[in-house]
Amino acid sequence: MMTVKMPPLPLTGGCQCGAVRYEISAVPVMFYLCHCSECQTQTSSAFGESLRCDPAFVTVTGKMATTTRTAESGTVRFGDFCPECGVRIQHRSKGDPGRLNIKAGTLDDASWLAPAGHIWTRSRQVFVTIGEGELSYREAPEDGGAAMQARWRQMLGLDEG
Repeated sequence: MMTVKMPPLPLTGGCQCGAVRYEISAVPVMFYLCHCSECQTQTSSAFGESLRCDPAFVTVTGKMATTTRTAESGTVRFGDFCPECGVRIQHRSKGDPGRLNIKAGTLDDASWLAPAGHIWTRSRQVFVTIGEGELSYREAPEDGGAAMQARWRQMLGLDEG
């Protein structure tokens, strides 16, 4: 398992034009890659990068606009983005105020990240290789991501295991 050396808190990031900035003041809950077709479309890439955080420890400055869509699961999802340059900053789900996913590509320094797992791999692009021993789920993890959260804490050296 790869180890991760997180930079000192707060983690910072923002959009391309600088109109929206954020700070994360606590260790993120986990970092994972989502291979669903919706993330592929939204990012114009092979997957979405999600840095799950407790929203109580995320401070955003600047005005964001919000899009709403219903996921395949039926969950209503909100995507918050900079109305000036269009960069998606975060996404969240209706009825789940304790969960916020920062789009990790918006971090000022994303060089330290390594995913704790992969979700919705049934729609992953054929050229994306998932290494042996990496946590991988064809759809959403049945445990709500608990195994990925535990792996993330181990990768950060916060838990033995």
